[in-house]
Amino acid sequence: MGKVAIFGGTFDPVHWGHLLMAETALSQFGLDKVIWIPARCPPHKSQSCWLDFEHRWELVRLAICDRSAFAILPRSCQPIGYSYAIDTLEDLQSLYSHTHLCWIIGLDAFQTLPRWHRRQELVPACEWLVAPRPDAFGNSSVDSLCQQVAQKLESQSIAIRWQALQMPSVGISSSLIRQYYRQGRSIRYLVPEAVRTYLQLQVSSHPDN
Repeated sequence: MGKVAIFGGTFDPVHWGHLLMAETALSQFGLDKVIWIPARCPPHKSQSCWLDFEHRWELVRLAICDRSAFAILPRSCQPIGYSYAIDTLEDLQSLYSHTHLCWIIGLDAFQTLPRWHRRQELVPACEWLVAPRPDAFGNSSVDSLCQQVAQKLESQSIAIRWQALQMPSVGISSSLIRQYYRQGRSIRYLVPEAVRTYLQLQVSSHPDN
């Protein structure tokens, strides 16, 4: 039985913080592979994404292409319409039927788990690897917040397995990169160079820039 992690998100756009999360999970937990899944139409987002799905998918592909332990879910496997985590999990369970599945997730998203669609089935089906957020004060704060989530889920009769990623807190966010891009500021060293080049060449005419 191998160990595979799911790493879902909007990746709007992908940046070095995302890559550090995936690499930390890979080495800390001895994973065989991390499967990146850019969400086509995430139901939890009240506003549309800055970048179209095709751009976000291609940016992730460029960001991870030199790391053989990273893979991206093919565009053809992404459903049209809202992307629910449980649907993604069920699809991957059929592909990796004898694999220990993990889910890489940021602390902010992890705290919303008690409200996720079909959480009774989703949450116990994999192990959750939680990354700290930039304003978290040490591992003790992360552990305390994760315990609170576990207690809320327990009150719903949902068991969860989770572990915290042991990684530095990185103050890079997709929203910061979007802000810098709109202001004409440099995003060099915030994103992989291939991502920066693609944005300059392909997204310079985006209406929201």
